Amino acid sequence: MNEDLIEKPEDESRRSFLVNLSLGLSYFSAAVAGIPVLAAIFAPLIEKTPKLWRKVGEVDSFQVGTTNLVTFENANPEKWSGTTASSAAWLRRDATDKFTAFAVNCTHLGCPVRWEADAHLFMCPCHGGVYYKDGSVAAGPPPKALVQYPVRINKKDIEIQTSPIPITNISA
Repeated sequence: MNEDLIEKPEDESRRSFLVNLSLGLSYFSAAVAGIPVLAAIFAPLIEKTPKLWRKVGEVDSFQVGTTNLVTFENANPEKWSGTTASSAAWLRRDATDKFTAFAVNCTHLGCPVRWEADAHLFMCPCHGGVYYKDGSVAAGPPPKALVQYPVRINKKDIEIQTSPIPITNISA
């Protein structure tokens, strides 16, 4: 009988060690890969999203019937955010004391929409989405109307209530 084919006790312990090592590394890798997935699932249940009122201009600087691009700081910017801490909205003055603010992002894939004053439409250049001046869908692939921000007049300032990005969490 060939002695090379007979397992020796040290071969068995080496094999057992390698099997246990590879199983342990597999379990560890699965746990590390699963942490971000679990965090993404449970984060909305744990985190409170701050909603802050941000000044975007003074009442007198907007004419009735016009739609203007306004900028503001996001609700939860990080110190390292730089220019990404800024966001924008389309602000329309409907009447002397009534304003409407729309998110600048298309509800289809988030591309920035532009206001076409002559046509009274919001246009998305990415996939041809079109919105009426009230933010409702006119044409193209957007599944729903533009997201609206709550607006208030605070003394002589216009303020919009912002939420952290992504803006799709803002209720219409």
